[in-house]
Amino acid sequence: MENYLVAMAVFAGLYALLALGLNVVWGMTGMINLGLVGFFGLGAYASALLTRAHRAPIVLGLAAAALVTAAAGAAMALTTARLRGDYLAIITLGFSEVVRLVASNELWLTNGTDGISGIPGPWRGRVTPQTFNVVYLAIVALAVLAVFALCQRIRSSPYGRVLRAIRDDDQVAAVAGKRVIVFKVQAFAVSAAILGLAGALWGHYTSFIAPDVFTPLVTIYVVLALTAGGTGNNVGAVLGAALVIFLMEATRFATGWVGMLKPVQVAALREALIGGALLVVLRVRPRGLLPERLARS
Repeated sequence: MENYLVAMAVFAGLYALLALGLNVVWGMTGMINLGLVGFFGLGAYASALLTRAHRAPIVLGLAAAALVTAAAGAAMALTTARLRGDYLAIITLGFSEVVRLVASNELWLTNGTDGISGIPGPWRGRVTPQTFNVVYLAIVALAVLAVFALCQRIRSSPYGRVLRAIRDDDQVAAVAGKRVIVFKVQAFAVSAAILGLAGALWGHYTSFIAPDVFTPLVTIYVVLALTAGGTGNNVGAVLGAALVIFLMEATRFATGWVGMLKPVQVAALREALIGGALLVVLRVRPRGLLPERLARS
């Protein structure tokens, strides 16, 4: 039971990183990104390939994942800089599907749908599985704290105020002399780097990645986590991620006694229960559990 709780805490931390990354580009800048699982998967593959095939240190793999996804995010922002709303959502969603299809078909690089196994983890094999889980939880917690501090610094800085001005009305921000496209590219790059870091940490924890891990359902869960926690609020992003993981696991136990349903039906019931619970949260707190509060000037 202890190992299970530690593992769930690790996954909650990874989802918190994803929610914080999404909050930078959506909550602060107002750019819709429905392709975050693409950056998540890209970071996982970048670090896995570097550390497994080339025997690079894990720290270097994490850094490479952040840099590769930051570059991809900047390129995405440059190509979609003048798009907004539904058009931006479609392009970013398409990007995530491109990443998944490439991972599924480029056997020489990603081993296709068989995935990549044996991804190294810190001290894996040299310590007991219980100790490894605790050590990795500490690593993920440090990563969450570092990213949270960075996001809080961005939010409270003049740079963050420009991002919120772009979110509210990018034309007004442009009239005020702000280089809107530059700020959007930078925000997208920072967000993508955080998402890529989360993907790399995921791969080094599970020691296995495959294209079917990086499905649009992950994006939906993270969007729901940020919405339920409070869009624009970094604390709300972390809280929403913990809430989603709790609901995912609580419904696993709640549906365990339903013996007359097939496994596929049980899975559908779980999704319905999770969605219903989040709808109740948003009904009671339309702006999320911890809505964004802006300082009055």
